[in-house]
Amino acid sequence: MLIRARPGLHPCAEGKAPPAAPGATPLLWRGAVVVAAGRAALGLTALAWPAVPARPWVGAAADDLAVRVFGRALGARDLALGLGALAALQHPADHPGSARAWVAAGALSDALDVAASARSWRDLPRHGRWLVAASAGGAALIGAAGALAMRPRARDRGAA
Repeated sequence: MLIRARPGLHPCAEGKAPPAAPGATPLLWRGAVVVAAGRAALGLTALAWPAVPARPWVGAAADDLAVRVFGRALGARDLALGLGALAALQHPADHPGSARAWVAAGALSDALDVAASARSWRDLPRHGRWLVAASAGGAALIGAAGALAMRPRARDRGAA
């Protein structure tokens, strides 16, 4: 199934190569875009219905007021990180440091979500903890690889 984006939103939809930052492969650039879009969608969901993304992570406690408040706060964080990364990734060659910083910040937040889960592993729902660890861990790895790939190479630094 081919999904076509609106013109101007995604250069690949028009048959062009993605505007990857210097050093980034198209695959890592696309991975960073997918993670950023997913993060923004998760953030919107958590803002509107905080128990939905929280339930797999914390179980029945997702309905508690404190968890809903923290869920909305985490949703705001994810929405901001996702939208910031998406905006920076639209033209990463113009400002590669900005795209790299947004992608790295998202990877760090995902890695810390994995660390928080590991810290409370035994108290979390059995299946949900694996789902959260796998999804956050995968997003952290994709983001870290993308941010590392966006580093300027020695020959690029010398030319600037």
